[in-house]
Amino acid sequence: MSRGDRTVVTGNISTSMRNNYQTLGVSEYYKKVGSTYRNPHFPGIRRCVFLWLNRLWEMDSAVLSTQRRILIFDMACGSGEGTIAAKEWWSLGRRLHEFVVLKSEGEKPTVNLPRSRTKIAPPPLGPGVRQPHIIAADPFTCAAYRDRTSLPCAALSFKEISEGALPPIPSDTEVAGEEAMPGDGARTPIIDIIICSFALHLIEDPSQLFSLLWELSSKARWLVILAPHKKPEIKDGWGWCKWDIDAWQSCRMTDQIRELVNDRVHCRVYRSMNVRQ
Repeated sequence: MSRGDRTVVTGNISTSMRNNYQTLGVSEYYKKVGSTYRNPHFPGIRRCVFLWLNRLWEMDSAVLSTQRRILIFDMACGSGEGTIAAKEWWSLGRRLHEFVVLKSEGEKPTVNLPRSRTKIAPPPLGPGVRQPHIIAADPFTCAAYRDRTSLPCAALSFKEISEGALPPIPSDTEVAGEEAMPGDGARTPIIDIIICSFALHLIEDPSQLFSLLWELSSKARWLVILAPHKKPEIKDGWGWCKWDIDAWQSCRMTDQIRELVNDRVHCRVYRSMNVRQ
């Protein structure tokens, strides 16, 4: 996908993404709506991210409760749907912890909780769970992402990422030596979670998809794919194993396991085979 110049268009042109893609083509569509794009499936994305982080906390809370801040890469970030969901999960969990502590001490909680709580809530998160570092990239929607999240965004395409590029990682990210990415002695931290929502299936060439996923498998522990269907097809030997979140173990790529599905958003999880867990 090339970046090109954008023509400012308000909104998403059509609520049907299939119509948008068929009418304009993927690249041209995102060039036109790059600064105003909003994913209409955000409620489902949010719930799926909450469910995944809840399950990760339940099964491997040490990952999230260490004193270091976990690193999340919102790849093909759109206007920040994955970022917002992860930040809300953390902030709501912290408020719930404060609420529980005050109530247990017999004090009247003064913590403001949302009146209309989501049916899917995070666990109470103590002070040891620090706010995640989030880095983001999208070749088209950086303006929309920055406007909505107030966070930086790198205008990187899938091709550039497959060739080794990453958004700048905050300098205050704490990295243990064994967690550094290999090569040149650089102490670049391993990414804990990659979130890719409604984008990976747009890579139609299997060789390009392989190149991207293999590169990422050396840089991240978990890959969370959010999509309106079960595409793309990820194959054995591409650096990732399919993860059964119920059994909390790897499974065959062909195994029919339960997926997280909310508001027509499918969430599939993969674990890197090239990064020490």
